Order: sequence, then structure tokens, then C-alpha cells
Amino acid sequence: MSLTTAGDDHGIIEARYGSEAAMRFRNQGLWVDDSLSSWVDHWARDRPGSRAVSDGVRELTFAQLSDQSARLAIRLLELGIRIGDRVAIQLPNWVEFVVSYAAINRVGAILVPIMPVYRHTEVLHILQSAKPKVVFTTGNFREFNHAAMFRELRREASSVSRLIVARSEVVDSSFEERIDDTVAEGQSATALAARLGPYPNADQGHAIIYSSGTESTAKGCLHTWNTAAFTARFLARDVFRLTTADTMFMPSPLTHTTGIEIGILAPLIAGAQIHLLDAWDPEMGLARIEQFECTATATATPFVRMVLDAATSRRHDLSKMRVWLCAGAPIPTTLALEFKEVFTRGTLLPLYGCTEVGVTTVCHPDDDLETISTTDGTVLAPGVEIKLIDHLGERVLPGQEGEICYRGPGAMLSYWRDPDKTRSAIDDEGWHHCGDLGRVDSDGYLRVTGRLKDIIIRGGQNLSAREIEEHLLTHPAVKDAAVVPYPDERLGEKVCAFITVQVGTQLSVSDVRSFLLNDRKVAIQKVPERVLTLDELPRTASGKVQKFMLRKQASFVAQQGLAKH
Repeated sequence: MSLTTAGDDHGIIEARYGSEAAMRFRNQGLWVDDSLSSWVDHWARDRPGSRAVSDGVRELTFAQLSDQSARLAIRLLELGIRIGDRVAIQLPNWVEFVVSYAAINRVGAILVPIMPVYRHTEVLHILQSAKPKVVFTTGNFREFNHAAMFRELRREASSVSRLIVARSEVVDSSFEERIDDTVAEGQSATALAARLGPYPNADQGHAIIYSSGTESTAKGCLHTWNTAAFTARFLARDVFRLTTADTMFMPSPLTHTTGIEIGILAPLIAGAQIHLLDAWDPEMGLARIEQFECTATATATPFVRMVLDAATSRRHDLSKMRVWLCAGAPIPTTLALEFKEVFTRGTLLPLYGCTEVGVTTVCHPDDDLETISTTDGTVLAPGVEIKLIDHLGERVLPGQEGEICYRGPGAMLSYWRDPDKTRSAIDDEGWHHCGDLGRVDSDGYLRVTGRLKDIIIRGGQNLSAREIEEHLLTHPAVKDAAVVPYPDERLGEKVCAFITVQVGTQLSVSDVRSFLLNDRKVAIQKVPERVLTLDELPRTASGKVQKFMLRKQASFVAQQGLAKH
């Protein structure tokens, strides 16, 4: 799908959502003709000296954010970036991410965020799929040199013509430059604005966010500004209830939907501050919440358990925290009560969503404890529709289990340049089939009960079992492989691999882990924590692996503390 002119955008939007729905979204204020960069400039005029974003090392006021992102936008234009071009960011949760994102949006380019934990295999797939012309990254971070990786991938990812590095020195000046040199003081804001021209169209491509889901390789979810900002706008207004006095704490990666929509867009639209944490550490998180008087955040549910365990000393003043959203696992009543003891003025709320559609359902601060601990909330805003269907595609009755389907203003346009996968997920009536199972009660509250998708949710991140299996099967000693989750109190789920090996060979857990990390160069969270060798994988008569049996075995083995590296 190519997004270039306003006319093309209008036709694409009408074809995807229907002319009546698109008009309704606009008339109801669900889609608004603004942009990330227009909000940056708005707050730069309205609150120029107020802190916009900080990360514990650097911070910028709204005026500085506007100024630096405009200078960087000019540089992108000089590098040949135009409307619809893709620009990738693989950065930790640093101030420079927000500056780069705003600059990309200012010139009408499409953001391609890449998770910092991704390595050669995952990164190359995204580069070859999205074909970004410019990449923002860093050098050494957490014992890995990202810039060196991109230099190694240049030949296979020929679209990338420029690397802009943050907090690192340039190694190859013909390919790289420092972001600090680009955003140094120069022309006035007025002169910069004149060179940049009008703000981007809210219906053109805004971001391609890659989500592995059930597939062996990640799929790019193409969002417009309107589809992404819808989620942020209504979370800010109705759930977080953000004002200019608030500070959003964001430890979740900015390269993920949560980080983009909740960590950046929601506070920016509301004029609130953003405070970023670049590597998850519960004790550091508590210290930052106290120091920066953070009032709102969103993480995976397992992060909450870690924070509460770290808060037993009661050394920190956490009284400013009002709303903590969490996803990826249910909120037990005991966890919600314990949270209230630590964050005395705060409320722990569940949400359900996915990269393709943003937030589908969420609880609100006024919901009672029983609702919070037994449901995943109601639809985010008017205009969002959900339905549950059986295996024949028919709606199920209230209280019955069915596949969750979404239709509304937060749904992606398509999977990037993949019409077959798009058609398999979005039906002719515009419903996106989420692949998760749930029940809706008579009051419209959803409870997610399971999933059709073959994934492991580790620390709130979806990992494709099939992808890990395909990596394992490239090992010459592995004859067959199946990957399943097993329960973990801290992360929710971890990865267990079952393998069969060729006659006369043996593989240890460390052999498998080393192969995946060093030979296949996959992200470390995809490397199985446990590996079990079987004579044969259990299969049905038709040959399908019986993963329910493997899940039971993995859970039992985990309880016994076996087969662990």
C-alpha cells in the first residue's frame, strides 16, 4: 500500500473503513485533523518552559522539543526523506526517541520502531520488509553495539542510506552522523517552520509497528495518525484523566504500541510530562516515580508484582501515582489490594488490546474491585464495537465464549504490503479477528479467557512459538521441535522447547541456547529457559502436535525445577 497524496489517503480510508464509518468517526471527534508534530508545537507556544520529556540523564522543555525536532526534520528533508518514506528507530527509552519520532512525523514520513532487544535476524526482517531509508540508533547499550549491527546488515538491507546515532561516536562518517550535531542551535523557530511547510495529513501512513503474533516472522501493522491517536486521546481523557499537571512514567519500550500510544501520544496530547526508564529495574522505577512525581503509567501485569516486591521497605513516597494500567495477564484481587496498600492513592486497572487495533477494552477508575479483578473492561470509547463469534462465524450469546473481533477507529489500515494476511485478519464487514477468546457479560464487560494464537506472553511481550520452532529446526541435530509456554510468577509465562534429535546426537540446554543466541542471533527473550528432549512429539492422528499435552508437561517440569539452564 502506497500512501502519498491527500486524495489517495481519502480513497484508502473509505475503502478500509467505509465512507459512513469514516464520516462518523470524524463527526464524533474520534478522528481529528491534528498530528504529533502539531501538538509538540502547540505546547511549545502554550507552555514553552515546562518540562516535556526526561529520562534521568537528559530532559527537554516543550520549546526545546519543538526546536530540536524541527532541526532534525530539516535534516531528514536534506537526506531525501519525503511523505510516505519509512524511517526506523531502534533506541532505548531516551529523550532522543521522542525527538526523532516528532521529526519523522513533521516531514510526513512513516515511523518504523524496532525493539531494542532485537538482533540481526529480527532487525533484518524488518529492514527488508519496511525498507527504511534512515535509521536512528545508538552504539553500545546493555553490552550490545547496535550501530555495529546496522553496519553489518548494510549489504542485505540496501534501502538504509544513513544511520543517525544517539549518545555514541561515529565510526564510518560516510554512513553515520551524530544526532547531537544535527539538533545543535541554528535557525529560529519561525525560519524552521517556513522550511518545513504544512503538518502531515492525519489519514496518511503514520507508523508501521511490527507484531509477531502467530506468524513465523513479524507482521507490520500500518496505522495512520488518526488510528494511533484515537487510543491515546481517549485513554488520556477518560482513563488516565491527564492534565498538564501530570507525569506519565514509561518503562515499557517506546518501540511497542504501549510505549508509543501511552508513553508518548497520550501525555503529549494532554500537555503532560513524559518520564522514561530505559532498562527495567523495579527499585529504580520506584525511585523515578518518587523523584519525578509520576502520576500514571502502563506496563505488563508481571511488572506490577516486581514493583510491589521491591516496595516492601516503604522507602519511597509513591502518593502521586493515580492510575496504573496493565495488560497481558489478569489482575488477581490480592494483587489489586496489595497495590492499593503501596500506592495509596492509586488504582490498578486492566486493559486488553493488540498492536493491530490498540486498546480494545479497559476498566476505568470508577470501576469497583470485583470488576477490575474479574474483567478486562468495556470498550475504550463510543465508536468501538466488539463481537464474539463461534467457529462458524456466528455471534455467541452473552456469557458464552467466542473469538474476539474488533471494529472501530483504532483499527490498523492493513498489514504492510501483505494483502493475503490482511484479508485473513479483516473480514468484508471491517471486523478485525483478534485471535483471542473471551466472554462478554450483560453489561458489556469483556473477560479474555484464552487464545487461538500460538504465542507465549513473556513479560507482556508476545513471542511467536512458530518462529522459535523454525529457528530450532535449523540446527543440524534437531529433528523436530515444539515450543510452549509455562507459568512463571514474575514474567507470567516463559518459553519451554521440546525437541527430538537425530540418531547418535545429543544437545544440552546450553547448546540450544548458545545456538539461538550466537548462530541464529535471535533476541534473548525468545531463547527457551527450559529444553526437554523427547523420543517423539505427541501428535494427533492427523499429525498435529498435541501442544496441550506439552503445556501440561512443561508446567510439571517447571514445578519440579528440571530441564533448566
